[in-house]
Amino acid sequence: MAFQELLNQVGSLGRFQILQITFVIFVNGLIISHIIMENFTAAIPSHRCWVPILDNDTVFDNDSRTLSQDDLLKISIPLDSNLRLDKCRRFAQPQWHLLHLNITFSSVTEPDTEPCVDGWVYDRSNFFPTTVTEWDLVCESQALNSVTKFSFMTGLFIGGIICGHLSDRWLSESARWLIVTNKPQKGLKELRKVAHMNGLKNSGDTLTMEVVRTSMKKELEAAKTKPSPRDLFHTPILRKRICLLSFVRFLLTLSIFGMSIHLQHLSTNVILLQFLISSVSILLSVIGHFVLNHMGRRISQLAFMSLRGFFILTVIFVPQEMQTLRIIMATLAGALSSVCIGISGLYTNELLPTTLRATSAGAIGMFGNSGLILAPLFMMLATYSTKLPWIFYGGFSILNGLTVFLLPETKDQPLPESIHDVGNDSFRQEQLWVRVLTVRWKPYLSLDALPFYWRQEKFWVKYLEMSWCSIPQPGTLPNFWIWPL
Repeated sequence: MAFQELLNQVGSLGRFQILQITFVIFVNGLIISHIIMENFTAAIPSHRCWVPILDNDTVFDNDSRTLSQDDLLKISIPLDSNLRLDKCRRFAQPQWHLLHLNITFSSVTEPDTEPCVDGWVYDRSNFFPTTVTEWDLVCESQALNSVTKFSFMTGLFIGGIICGHLSDRWLSESARWLIVTNKPQKGLKELRKVAHMNGLKNSGDTLTMEVVRTSMKKELEAAKTKPSPRDLFHTPILRKRICLLSFVRFLLTLSIFGMSIHLQHLSTNVILLQFLISSVSILLSVIGHFVLNHMGRRISQLAFMSLRGFFILTVIFVPQEMQTLRIIMATLAGALSSVCIGISGLYTNELLPTTLRATSAGAIGMFGNSGLILAPLFMMLATYSTKLPWIFYGGFSILNGLTVFLLPETKDQPLPESIHDVGNDSFRQEQLWVRVLTVRWKPYLSLDALPFYWRQEKFWVKYLEMSWCSIPQPGTLPNFWIWPL
């Protein structure tokens, strides 16, 4: 808590912190808006095969002039299993007999159909030209729509690596990180800059190197051993945390962005659904803040991620006719995404030591953001079943929530400054069961086992009693009495 005292002197929440938060929100807003735009720039509008009798004004006969558009569609496009116009096939020849209601389907042979060899006609009432309409990414080519989104996500992944490196030149370095990495002079300079921006100039002047060294004496002693990237996997406890957090980030990224770029599959009105998600996410973010502070990180992550997965699994099994219920479930699932991202980011930072936080967060982000690339590819599974991709998206979210049972709680715990603090924190969080030897007195009454001349009086003997007990911290009993399990 030594650094917290220094932070209180320069202002723990002032103009400097607000500017930093505003900049981060602005940058994230640019990225998220481009991802959300995929629902519109890569939307799949309603479509059908292009047919000459209906769509070519120069080719028609006398009969077609007197027929309505519905009649022309009836004789040109077959119906699918849902009794709707087929999107990928057309009749090889106009089926004029379908106009006569007195002819039953049993009295005629099944008409020949063919693919949309002349292209498609798209409904442009809701969307402007999209990548789908420009390149005809429908029917047999629908999988290529996932490939275009895969390319977009790959660009985000590579851009994250490049911009992550460039951000080291743009953003102010963490004073805490500078101090614990044995750079107290630079750390003091950053603290004074924060105090000046927060309007606490006098407080900044009182900050001296002696104050920093006194407050951070323990951390500076530990900083004499320079950490290396190999330390990420050298310690068993830290190795376990990084592997679990990478796994969580991977599933979270895959599930959230897989849903975010495929909202059209959840509702017929994407614009309304996106508006509702944006609005409700603000409310749920406020609720998530209070839940985090009162229930802790583990319970919050378990609750929110599991609920999100439940809502996703619910919406895909609700019939298309129940659009209101589908929109409600989809809205809650989408709004919980932002809460889950916030909880995961906070929990990750609190589990990593300051000396290796930037390096370990980069490793976790590198592995976790690979979920960006795979997120659109899971939609290719829709060729086998339209529900299959969403089962994975929802199941991954629930699995994410369950991983908290393998990680410690960090609520009201100080941030670990070094790898040593990570080990101590893990020891404090787990209940230690020990065997304790206790010296007790009791009367020895088994007279047959004693010599004859002892039988006439009660004999008191010493004995060692071994028992099990649990202690919250190892310092409550002498070391020579404790045998850990």
